[in-house]
Amino acid sequence: MILIVAGVAGCGKSTVGTLLAKALRWPFADADLFHSPANLAKMRSGVALNDQDRAPWLRKCIEWMDARIEAGESGVLACSVLKRSYRDTLLSGHPTATIIFLAVSKEELTSRLTSRSGHFFPVQLMESQLDIMEPPEPDEKQVRTVVAEGNPGETVSKIIAMLWPQGPPT
Repeated sequence: MILIVAGVAGCGKSTVGTLLAKALRWPFADADLFHSPANLAKMRSGVALNDQDRAPWLRKCIEWMDARIEAGESGVLACSVLKRSYRDTLLSGHPTATIIFLAVSKEELTSRLTSRSGHFFPVQLMESQLDIMEPPEPDEKQVRTVVAEGNPGETVSKIIAMLWPQGPPT
């Protein structure tokens, strides 16, 4: 099984993904590390990525997922996948993958982004992410939404309880 922790910058996908992977004892990857140096430079300069910029990045995410599946492993991937087309691309051919979309208010996102330092993603790009974000639709059967405005550990507990009401896999 592959769990993709998704949402806009500042929603906590890296933190929650890391904690979730640790709780499940699964490998973790942060899709931010799959961006090209050109994409990182573009974002650092305050320019939003477009679909063309994201295509190679999405392929690298799929490669990571496929490598886990081929090895017979589960894994957790933190990856924004804000548009439905991106989610569809990642989920295509991956019936055991689930996206956990972290929902966070704009006010909370602003607070989180302004308080973090040293990250390549500047707060001024938040609006661009909110503009392109397509919230998950009810027909997206492999996508679940979780409100993630509290403690990251509480969010992980919510995710585990939602996916495994009887307890997580061992």
